[in-house]
Amino acid sequence: MTTARSLCAQKGVRLTELREQVLNLIWQSHKPLGAYELMEQLARETTRRVAPPTVYRALEFLLEQGLVHRINSLNAYVGCTHPRQEHATNFLICRHCGVAIEFASVPLESSLQASADELGFVIEAHSIEVVGSCKRCTDQGVASHEH
Repeated sequence: MTTARSLCAQKGVRLTELREQVLNLIWQSHKPLGAYELMEQLARETTRRVAPPTVYRALEFLLEQGLVHRINSLNAYVGCTHPRQEHATNFLICRHCGVAIEFASVPLESSLQASADELGFVIEAHSIEVVGSCKRCTDQGVASHEH
């Protein structure tokens, strides 16, 4: 949480108690969390009831500060593993256990940029989500080779 507070202070923005609670829940989870899951957890762990728009505003703030990422295919959020660095968002998502692993790949980024350049396209942002089976699920035999 020190990193989040420090980043917000540097940017001159306020990490409110609710924003911090939402961020904590996301960082403590090892799986992507949706806004309604976060709302339910907040209700269980605190005495306050939080409306969906309030949670969405907190998530939007955390996204803007680079503290979390949105996984579009799951409509869920995960903590950023390196919030101090500008980077593209790439995820490996296990369809069995739901874990989402953020990764960086210079060759992938270079290939995307080369393709965009070839087509005269200017990339502003991108997010890649690859669905498959994580090592743990594969090792446990949960994963199948169905396509």
